[in-house]
Amino acid sequence: EKQMCLSFTELFSRLFAKKQIKILFLGLDAAGKTTIVYRLKMGELANAIPTAGTFNLETVEFKNISFTVWDVAGQFERRSLWRHYIPNTQGLIFVVDSNDRDRVVEARDELHRALNDDELRDDAVLLVFANKRDLPTAMNAAEITEKLGLRSLRRHRWW
Repeated sequence: EKQMCLSFTELFSRLFAKKQIKILFLGLDAAGKTTIVYRLKMGELANAIPTAGTFNLETVEFKNISFTVWDVAGQFERRSLWRHYIPNTQGLIFVVDSNDRDRVVEARDELHRALNDDELRDDAVLLVFANKRDLPTAMNAAEITEKLGLRSLRRHRWW
């Protein structure tokens, strides 16, 4: 009887336990990663300063899901550290500055480097967030898709 009670309790806790999901925000410096994270967390725009150090860590709650959000610095000299944040990532949000045509190839290279990391889970989902689309000279979705080489991705689903 005690064994049945424990399994019933275990079943109940598994059904209703809060799910933990690790989300990694990557992108070049000044793409808008931190601004987006704070928008998700607080529900409003906040003035974000560039990520000091290596990363910001935030928790965003939604229904019964707790998202652990790693907002990792995008400066060139910090990008080699991205690989340390990739293990166990379930969702990768790559933020691209839609208005930064000069660095879109650099963004593509960094995105593909992260996606090809052996530590990235095969079931990790990729969301490409095209930021700053409101600017008059910003690239449209089709142009970003092409310039980032998203159609060539086979290992990960992307949105």
